[in-house]
Amino acid sequence: MHTLARQALFTLGAVALFAGVAGCGGDDNPYKPAPAWSGKKASLPAPPSLPSTPIKGADGSYTIYGAIHQLRSMLHAKDVTANPITITGYIVDSNVGRAPKCAVHKTGKADPSNCDTEVPSFWIADDKGNTKGPKIRIVGWARNYAVICDAMKAYNKLKPGEQPKEPVNDDILNVQLPNPLPAVGAKVKITGAYNVAKTVVSDMVSEPSGGVMALQKMETVEAAPEPAAFSVKNPDCGG
Repeated sequence: MHTLARQALFTLGAVALFAGVAGCGGDDNPYKPAPAWSGKKASLPAPPSLPSTPIKGADGSYTIYGAIHQLRSMLHAKDVTANPITITGYIVDSNVGRAPKCAVHKTGKADPSNCDTEVPSFWIADDKGNTKGPKIRIVGWARNYAVICDAMKAYNKLKPGEQPKEPVNDDILNVQLPNPLPAVGAKVKITGAYNVAKTVVSDMVSEPSGGVMALQKMETVEAAPEPAAFSVKNPDCGG
């Protein structure tokens, strides 16, 4: 490169650098502090209150809030789904009382072909009687209402606190029906497999919001005010 060309490039670079420095440090538009806002204050909603319910109770069993919280967590879902867990709560709903007449009978008799039934279920929550809040559906303790009918007839003969010599067994699910039978108002401690869905015999039960537990063991902590009962009376069920 010729000497004159190098000098021209050097001169242009110096001019550009000077212009940049001058532009950054000029006082053409000095900073002016703005006064504090004196107008109407913004109306903002109150921050939501965080749940005070713990993940687990003092006995180490999960609360309903805790089990659902872990189930929805990408990090902790395996803590409640990999192995059976124990949950303590109140029974706030049951579909036993809503069983249709066609399904209320003893075992050995088939439901009519047009008999529309649900998988026997009950729901537990942290707060007694609160059916609107978070709850977990419990299945797998009876395959149909007929085996519940057999259990009612056997268990209703017992005195409070007395256990049957031969508990009613659901030979399809290979579980013993709990005594007393799950009834609204009882506080129970339940152990079982928990997830968003469970299969009972051939029926898929899915509860994406609260999850489903397949019962393996149930302990009644506080008895229900009234025993479980069908709304339809049938002598075969002891009522």
